Order: sequence, then structure tokens, then C-alpha cells
Amino acid sequence: MKRIAAFLATLLMLLGVFAPAAATPVQAKSTKNIKVTYVLKKNKKQIAKKTLTLKKNTTVSKGLKKAWKVTDKDGFITKIDGHKQNTKKKIYWTFTVNKKQVNVSADKKKLHNKDKVEFKLSKYNG
Repeated sequence: MKRIAAFLATLLMLLGVFAPAAATPVQAKSTKNIKVTYVLKKNKKQIAKKTLTLKKNTTVSKGLKKAWKVTDKDGFITKIDGHKQNTKKKIYWTFTVNKKQVNVSADKKKLHNKDKVEFKLSKYNG
């Protein structure tokens, strides 16, 4: 009888040790995705807004292409959803992440959870 009790006690301890490990992959899986909000503006007027669920470390460009039809050249966005830049008039697509200007192309900038990406089509006065 003592052997059976010892066996059951050992079995319960082992189950207690491995039970939390079984829950770990579910928690890890939920951290593989991030939510990112994209806003498109033409001059100062908002023309579109979408919140996307993306994989962790997705680039700005990949998320944008998931939401809209996009044309780019060398990682720089030239057209989004039919709205294209006009180099002769110096009208370009620029973007910020969390209201901060980004100094790399959209295909290089990695996103994080709850980032807000704003693309703006406007005249460059530089």
C-alpha cells in the first residue's frame, strides 16, 4: 500500500511539473503576433485607416501590402491604393511610426506591437 501511495504521489508531482510546460506554447504563440494601425493621408486629410494583426518583426512595407495594393521602387513606396506620387510636382509618400520620422525605407523598418504607421502623400518643400 505504501508503494502505491508513493507511486501516486510521484505521479502527481510529475504532472504538476509538466502541466505548466504544456501551457507555455500557447502563451508563446500569442506573442508572435502584433497589432499595428496604418493611416493614409493625402495632404492633411485622412483617406484610409486599418488596424492589422501581423507577425512579430514584420516590416512597414509588408504590413502596408497586406492592407492595400502598393507599388514600390527600391523599398520606397510610390503608390498606395491608386494614389501615386508625382516627382515633377515634388509630391511624395512619406511615413512616420508613432509620429516619429523614419530615416530608412519601408522595407527595412521593423514594427512592434501597438505601433501607429502614418503614410502621407504631400508636397516636399525641402
